[in-house]
Amino acid sequence: MNSIPNPENRFSRTGPRLGFTLVELLVVIAIIGVLVGLLLPAVQAAREAARSMSCKNNLHQIQLATDNFHAAFKCYPPARYQPRPGDSASRSCGGNETTWLVRIMPYLESNSLEQRWDYSIPYSSHSDEVRTASPTSYHCPSRRSSDDTIGLGNLVNGGTRWVTLPCGCRYPIFSDVANVAGALGDYGANHGDLSPGSSGLPTDYNYGGNGTGIIISSRPKCTNNRPVGWEDRISSKNVYDGMSNTFLVGEMHVPMGKLKQSPEDAFIFNGDNLYNFARIGGPAVPIARDPRATGNDLVSWGSWHGGLCQFALADGSVRAISASIDTDTLGRLCNRNDGQPISDIE
Repeated sequence: MNSIPNPENRFSRTGPRLGFTLVELLVVIAIIGVLVGLLLPAVQAAREAARSMSCKNNLHQIQLATDNFHAAFKCYPPARYQPRPGDSASRSCGGNETTWLVRIMPYLESNSLEQRWDYSIPYSSHSDEVRTASPTSYHCPSRRSSDDTIGLGNLVNGGTRWVTLPCGCRYPIFSDVANVAGALGDYGANHGDLSPGSSGLPTDYNYGGNGTGIIISSRPKCTNNRPVGWEDRISSKNVYDGMSNTFLVGEMHVPMGKLKQSPEDAFIFNGDNLYNFARIGGPAVPIARDPRATGNDLVSWGSWHGGLCQFALADGSVRAISASIDTDTLGRLCNRNDGQPISDIE
């Protein structure tokens, strides 16, 4: 005779289980947590690799635009107008107009943006709409989002600040752009090294015609005290050390935590200060190794790519350079005609 099943058997220890125990659930959760922890760095690394590649493409686009400018004008664009102290009246105007990054806009499919600029008037005389519009290729995705491409000047109108550079020399920061908006960016021209000097003399590296790089400040040609052209013209013929041995453009150091803050993250179209749109490198001016470094690294190259800084060379190649590269080699890569050999820079 068959016995009547005991309904309590389904709850007995010997009966089939219908779910997980608490311990088993905790073990599964722990395993999932470990797997996520192992996977997350790989995902982040893949995202950074994609951002780095996008940054490299930006540099390549800027290099191509600069080459097209060179083909049209038979020289590279002037980094800015900048007279030397004691210049004659025909060369002593200007100094606070816009920069080379505006001049190459037509070759970045941004002709309409460039046409709104007047190269003969101060940067601050342009409207907010003009000053804040910039090509997307001027922004490194590892550093800034679309919300970090416009800043607000906060220096006293007409005021001057002094900072100490890595060379130990002091550099004046001028400003006539208090409380105005402007476009920010991440790529600067190679202005050269410190070999011309930085001691307050007319021969200093930051004055017109003195830069040892490729895109350098130029003395203006003046008419009625307004710049109408530029005197110092650098062409590929002046790159005596070789196009493959000389930087054209690179990533500018902007410290973490200082985005949209002046002077560390400055207006790239404002020509009144060299660090806005250009960098130098060499002995006493290394690539910034610490992405958080502030103060005396205003004129240094640097990136947020983790130990690397990317450059477009004059030959069209784009290379990632170690932030720990020795400064002698860095200086040779920045100087277009020092006649020094370049060792392996991989």
